[in-house]
Amino acid sequence: MDVVVALLALLFVLCVAAGVVVTVKATRAVKRGVERTVADTRRTVQETTLKARRAVQPGPAGDIAGLRLSLRNAIDATRRELEHAVAGDPGLRESIGLLDRLHEYARQVDGELRHLEREPDKSRVAERLPELRSRAERIAQSANSMRWAAQDRARHTAEDDQGLDALTTQIDLETGALRHWTPAEERAAEKRAADAPAAGSGAGPAAPDPRPEDAENRSPKQQPALSPGAGPEGQDAFQALLSKIENLRKPESA
Repeated sequence: MDVVVALLALLFVLCVAAGVVVTVKATRAVKRGVERTVADTRRTVQETTLKARRAVQPGPAGDIAGLRLSLRNAIDATRRELEHAVAGDPGLRESIGLLDRLHEYARQVDGELRHLEREPDKSRVAERLPELRSRAERIAQSANSMRWAAQDRARHTAEDDQGLDALTTQIDLETGALRHWTPAEERAAEKRAADAPAAGSGAGPAAPDPRPEDAENRSPKQQPALSPGAGPEGQDAFQALLSKIENLRKPESA
């Protein structure tokens, strides 16, 4: 009885522990989803605000908004490209690490540009803006170069002209075979018609008719039988042969 109670208690503890683990994992997943949604929403709002400022506000304020927007777009686009390509090319993991370091510099420049937006002293803005513009352009150019290099690497890996040519040739042959089809009976008739000329061409030439001078050289067995319409000598020989046959038949009839 004690063993049964101990087993039930252990089973209950295991069920409770499994429930706690599942609840914690679900809570963390929901939290990550909420944080991701909030971050995406915040990013969308910030990008919309920067676009509006760049379009509406002239002068240094519009320039600052444009620099922040270009910096943000370059980093985000490069990160999406690398994260998408790293699944098929693990060699790009080092590039993601370099992009993370570049992102830190981009955050510093973005923070300085954000502070400069709220700066009331116009001379201070005019003094600091060229240096921040140069740094922002360098960071954006580095991010773009990394993204373009990843795209070129993926395109070079995917290109296989020889394999594509072979596959195209095979597909063309298969397509032609599928289009030019005939029933089985028609194929058999075409095969017989094709074999008949071949058999005729393989036979030798017809034997020539024997010439008169060749008939004289043949043996008596090879000469044709004399017909009643032959010459006088032939008729006499024929009558003699008939007489012999009659003489042979008389004893039998007697």
